[in-house]
Amino acid sequence: MLCQECQKRVATVHLTQIINGEHREQHLCEQCAKDKGDFNFNHNPFSLQSLLTGLMNMESQPLMGFSTNKVQCDNCGLTYAQFGQIGRFGCSECYKAFGERLLPLLRRIHGSTQHVGREPRRAGGIVKLRRNIEELRKQLQRLVEQEEFEQAAVVRDQIRKLEAQAEDGGKKDD
Repeated sequence: MLCQECQKRVATVHLTQIINGEHREQHLCEQCAKDKGDFNFNHNPFSLQSLLTGLMNMESQPLMGFSTNKVQCDNCGLTYAQFGQIGRFGCSECYKAFGERLLPLLRRIHGSTQHVGREPRRAGGIVKLRRNIEELRKQLQRLVEQEEFEQAAVVRDQIRKLEAQAEDGGKKDD
């Protein structure tokens, strides 16, 4: 699609405005968008950084009552406040350093702290297998509490079989 202003370059900026129910779209090349002055390409209001910063600042108090300025990753030195500003971690250890403080953020973004969505195909069924094992463990616990030991033994054997299968990388035993 060509730019609606210059009709020369490819439109890479697509702006949709809805004002009083009226839908208006503009398709501009980067140069025409800069010339119009409505766009700041150095600050993307829809970036992950802006999203996280906005979500973290939704509460006027620090998350879960923690002081966010003093929490720091021992590995890279990133503070939680810096994470809030840049929207990404400094290293893999940041997940451990900021763990509990991330739970309210994840709850706001995803609605839960547990993954409940679709399973990735490339995982080869291992995710589904582990989920089945977890469900069988819950079932086993209920059966033991109800003193249904024969059924519990059957479920226990199923768990062992699935655990062995999981250790093999999800390959089914024939």
